Amino acid sequence: MRILQIHNKYQTLGGEDVLFLAEHNLLKENGHVAEKLYFDNKEISPTGLDKIKTGIQSIYSRASAKKVQNSITSFKPDIIHVQNFFPLLSPAVFFVANRNRIPIVATINNYRLICSNAILYRDHHVCEDCVKKIFPLDGIIHKCYHNSSAQSAAVTLMSSIHKILGTWQKRVDMYIIAMTDYGREIFINSSLNLPSNKCVVKPNFVFDPGEGKAIREDFYIFFARLTEEKGVKTLIDSLNHFNYKLKIIGDGPLRHHVEQAIRNNPLVEFLGYKDLEFSISEIKRARALIMPSIWYEALPLTVLHSFSAGTPVIISDLPPFKELIKNGYNGLHFKTGSGKDLAEKVKYFDSNPDLIKPMYANARETYNLKYTKQKNYEILISIYEQVIRNYKK
Repeated sequence: MRILQIHNKYQTLGGEDVLFLAEHNLLKENGHVAEKLYFDNKEISPTGLDKIKTGIQSIYSRASAKKVQNSITSFKPDIIHVQNFFPLLSPAVFFVANRNRIPIVATINNYRLICSNAILYRDHHVCEDCVKKIFPLDGIIHKCYHNSSAQSAAVTLMSSIHKILGTWQKRVDMYIIAMTDYGREIFINSSLNLPSNKCVVKPNFVFDPGEGKAIREDFYIFFARLTEEKGVKTLIDSLNHFNYKLKIIGDGPLRHHVEQAIRNNPLVEFLGYKDLEFSISEIKRARALIMPSIWYEALPLTVLHSFSAGTPVIISDLPPFKELIKNGYNGLHFKTGSGKDLAEKVKYFDSNPDLIKPMYANARETYNLKYTKQKNYEILISIYEQVIRNYKK
């Protein structure tokens, strides 16, 4: 099979960039001819006028359409897979694929098409104000994209114009929802009006680092960007209710808040940013991973890394996370935003070694069943084959 993979890279390397390359290598390892076509946000000028221009071009970029057409002409793919099309690639890619009669699938990694902020989060809480609106003004009023009314308007226009044109419903053959079933339902029931038979959940995957220590060390670990929506303040508050050994890996806007809060706490070790290899080595030694996010994260790779190491996860009880973590099986739920309840769950881990012991094997089993490289390949190639079959009918 010949697959043209297209991706709009972020200015700062992110999870989607890593996953795009991982999928490319996965396809090549299994004997397919895969070609990468990149668009790079580093090309965007930092000036305000150019940012607005880029926002307008995100609706339909003729330059990007030409670049895609050239790739199709030279490579002659059997199928096109778009990882991210915002902002430089634009929905033009779907029109070009249709004109060339090539089936196309698109991965949805975030909520950008129904939320200009892309994370369904605003003003310290989950926000779904724009989800069901054809032309939502809320994101513009609240400057949800880059704290700019103009740029938020451009994102909103991009999504809304293509809602009216029917682009999202008609021009994409399959959406790969890299989330949970809960995330899939949000999109199906949104103003995008996506057909349910065009939306399939395919989880991401992580490479196998091997199981962690059979006997875990006496510390818990937080591994994430230090931002409000990641639940950093909930994490810090939990220490006021039960002071436990904790390692914090990450960096971000709330770094100063973290440093201030733990300054005189000898049980907490702040490690700052560390690479993935180091972070996983710590997860393999930890008693449990703590994930106190207060937004609908798509499919956190941190959780998958934890499962791959056979490490249980103590996680917020938001609906998407209840799908990932079965309470008492491969981790525990705590009340979202409650430092007190998080502390209670850590106490439970400390006080019930016999009850939590099976969770380590269960976490590893969860990884083996759902998130390995081989499992991901099987799901991905079955999606491609189904789309190609349906296209030929």
